[in-house]
Amino acid sequence: MDLDVLARQVTTCRRCPRLVAWRERVAAEKRAAYRDEEYWGRPVPGFGDPAARLLVVGLAPAAHGANRTGRMFTGDRSGDWLYRAMHRAGFASQPTSVRRGDGLRLSGAYVTAAVRCAPPANKPTAEEREACRPWLEAELDLLGELRVILCLGSFGYDQVLRVLAGRGSDVPTPKPRFGHGVRVPTPDVTVLASYHPSQQNTFTGRLTEEMLDAVFGMARAEIAHL
Repeated sequence: MDLDVLARQVTTCRRCPRLVAWRERVAAEKRAAYRDEEYWGRPVPGFGDPAARLLVVGLAPAAHGANRTGRMFTGDRSGDWLYRAMHRAGFASQPTSVRRGDGLRLSGAYVTAAVRCAPPANKPTAEEREACRPWLEAELDLLGELRVILCLGSFGYDQVLRVLAGRGSDVPTPKPRFGHGVRVPTPDVTVLASYHPSQQNTFTGRLTEEMLDAVFGMARAEIAHL
């Protein structure tokens, strides 16, 4: 299996009835600003360079972002922040991510999420998180050049460490507490943590562009070192 095959499998997943119902309801009702657009309304596959050394892991697609556009962190303000930072760090060909087919290319990086369907209130259940776990596991298997995993938010951070530990990686015990700039070395990859570029964090100044640039700088340094 390759990443294209995996993407096709992801987009047909219907394992979680609550998420299926929600993502399809949102796609049917739409937000007024996007009334004339056709929503994706399906699980969203990962996106990026098959030779990626950096994996960026978020929480889940936004209801009117990736659930609308069909590409991770695309079409919303979180994505605006993320891809601007990735462009400045040399991982993205352009600072904007508006829609599939807009010319964006990632170099040395791949973007995904712990959960592939937009969840109500942006809160997947533990059961939904674990139902999505095989997709993340498959990406880790297929992205053979990975050196760094950058987790955006505590949900993705916890799941990445859970998955790595389940795969036999020597994850520190007790698990290091989530925080911006936290670094967790393992024998296989280095895990980095960042506050999520959600509006709640960026509007309040909890996360600044300088902070996001700094964590991508950490990722660059880790890749160069390993």
